[in-house]
Amino acid sequence: MEHRPALDRLTEAAGAAAQQQGSGDLLRIVLIVMILGCVLVGWLLLRGYRRDDD
Repeated sequence: MEHRPALDRLTEAAGAAAQQQGSGDLLRIVLIVMILGCVLVGWLLLRGYRRDDD
């Protein structure tokens, strides 16, 4: 077994992962936008139901 620096192994692993990824970036962006949208809608709805009973 030959000795290879860690940086070479890391670069090779990143390259292999990038080749197999496919549409993972698009899916990740869609999920993030969906989660942020749900949080925003929930915040707006809860803000509308707030009562000031002073």
